[in-house]
Amino acid sequence: MAPLDIFKCLSDSSRLKIINSLMIEPMYVELLAERVGLSTSTVSFHLKKLEDANIVSSKKEQYYTIYTLNEEILSMNLRDLIIDSRKEEEILNEREEKYKKKIIDSFFKYGKLIEIPVQKKKRQIVLEKIVEAFEKDREYTEKEINLIIADFHDDFCTIRRDLIGFGLMERNNGIYKRK
Repeated sequence: MAPLDIFKCLSDSSRLKIINSLMIEPMYVELLAERVGLSTSTVSFHLKKLEDANIVSSKKEQYYTIYTLNEEILSMNLRDLIIDSRKEEEILNEREEKYKKKIIDSFFKYGKLIEIPVQKKKRQIVLEKIVEAFEKDREYTEKEINLIIADFHDDFCTIRRDLIGFGLMERNNGIYKRK
């Protein structure tokens, strides 16, 4: 249960009407639709959102699915709901890792770089992925560097230059090393 999911659910007036009706008694979709004045498909949509946020639960009874409020969630006070037990640094790191994964998935297909990103931050992420192919503390000739980069993309000159420009590798007398 993510607090943000709960707040998103509670920010919709139709969902609040549904919750208020379920506070009276557990109900099935058709009865809820009648009581709140919405179509059954709209009520079903909102119930799915409420169920995803763990605000309601459902169980099959004969021909109907009966929806019930999760009293544990509704009895939580606001302070309990908004306190995140993780440290802010962990949250930021997790968000950054998700972003990096999204960029890698967007620009690489089957281990090959589809295109070199134009945006600097995205390019940095792609280059950090490529530099992982190089061993630390090992020296490479330009030819070796080009062969490794060519496994990712045909424009090895641009990528080699960017690896140095972004400070991921260093070049000294034609010899390259990963930083």
